[in-house]
Amino acid sequence: MPEEFEFRAMKGASFWGVDLEGATFRDVDLTGVTISHARVVDVSIDAFVERLTVNGVDVTNHVNAHDAWFPLRAMVHASDPAGMRATWEALETAWAPVIVRGAALPPEQQHRSVDGEWSFVETLRHLVFAMDKWCTVPVLGGTFAPMGLPNTGSREFGWPGVDLDLDPPLADVLDVRADRAARFRDYLATLEPDALGRAVEVLENGTSAVAECIFVVFEEEFQHLRYATRDLDHLEA
Repeated sequence: MPEEFEFRAMKGASFWGVDLEGATFRDVDLTGVTISHARVVDVSIDAFVERLTVNGVDVTNHVNAHDAWFPLRAMVHASDPAGMRATWEALETAWAPVIVRGAALPPEQQHRSVDGEWSFVETLRHLVFAMDKWCTVPVLGGTFAPMGLPNTGSREFGWPGVDLDLDPPLADVLDVRADRAARFRDYLATLEPDALGRAVEVLENGTSAVAECIFVVFEEEFQHLRYATRDLDHLEA
């Protein structure tokens, strides 16, 4: 089987004569990476793009101008409290019509998987979990919502208070999601720059700075917004 590299610090590593055909790079930081003497054939990149040069040509503006998710994609990387507040407002605004679309579906479609991915209800349950894991519990001192849905690979971790046997209706999930969103919004409203570096303990992931926790919440919300939009297009068709 192909070797897997997870949560490895490989800054400054060199790959010489390495066959990466068919490789997958997920949740990686490629800042400052140099690729030379390479064959780039049938390659798909889905990423935040800033100063990307291909064969001596800066393609950054072209890529971002044709990216339907820009500038929201760029806002996810906000590094100061004001930018973070603007990002959360933009994410909530973007999610609002998607929630309306999902709520308009018959209940059986709200729970239906598209191409083996999470259903609309499961997606929102996962976002409740992600908010709890990265903010409600470590930053705000709260508890996990029972309906939260961890990633498949993390379900055996033993998340306190999470009941994996639950199968709640969309309305119940939306109520809990709204509660978590309000707490997060209130926290950001009074967030000061010096708090961003505060270290907190995140279950399963260990010590993280508050800024990193907020970024993960943003990233989860942004990526699953895209997935939900994609799947709703299929369900509505």
